[in-house]
Amino acid sequence: MPVRETHDVAGGARGDPPEGVPSAPAPPALADLTAVAGASAVLSDGTIRQLVEAGRIRIEPWDAELVQPASVDVRLGDSFRVFHNHRASAIDLRRPPENLTEEVVIPPDESFVIHPGEFCLGRTLEWVELPDDIVARIEGKSSLGRLGLIVHATAGFCDPGWRGTLTLELNNLTRVPIKLYPGLPIAQLSFMALDRPAERPYGSPGLGSHYQGQRAATESRYEGARAGSTAGRPIG
Repeated sequence: MPVRETHDVAGGARGDPPEGVPSAPAPPALADLTAVAGASAVLSDGTIRQLVEAGRIRIEPWDAELVQPASVDVRLGDSFRVFHNHRASAIDLRRPPENLTEEVVIPPDESFVIHPGEFCLGRTLEWVELPDDIVARIEGKSSLGRLGLIVHATAGFCDPGWRGTLTLELNNLTRVPIKLYPGLPIAQLSFMALDRPAERPYGSPGLGSHYQGQRAATESRYEGARAGSTAGRPIG
């Protein structure tokens, strides 16, 4: 990607080292990535394929046919979590209720029906692993959005170091039921390069990485007041 140079009052390119002083090398973990993408860039289809083939990004099962111009389609898994509203009179974020949801596993040849206005959790078929210098975002597919199906409410960001399936926050905005089938394309995953590897990737001790290694659709592990003071410490 071309970069427009700016110049300081002395006429040199801003950011260039003084003559005779070597440029600082890129961090080792980023050397290969910056060569093909550039720091903080959204990765293209060719770069995504390269990084998956090199093992830097892991997506299992991998199907190269699902790669889009700047993303990868991910498919719906068989695990869902439905809410039982009668188990709590309210969701108190200071004392989040436990056992508010129940897992439902759908056989491959059956459908899961999400009713009008209903919110439930699902998961991707794919297991995803990210290195410490790449982040990802999961987004809905335009065609499904036009049918009134939302696949995530707020949790669209995947930290560097993530390992696991991705939980989907499914919502039917229409006035008719929608049938979902395991294995159907449900969302898309895009990737971005960090300027340097994260010092504490997701899963590092002390971060409170509650969802590392998840396989099934996973209910909220928000701790609220039970964790005590959380100032300055991630809890999601």
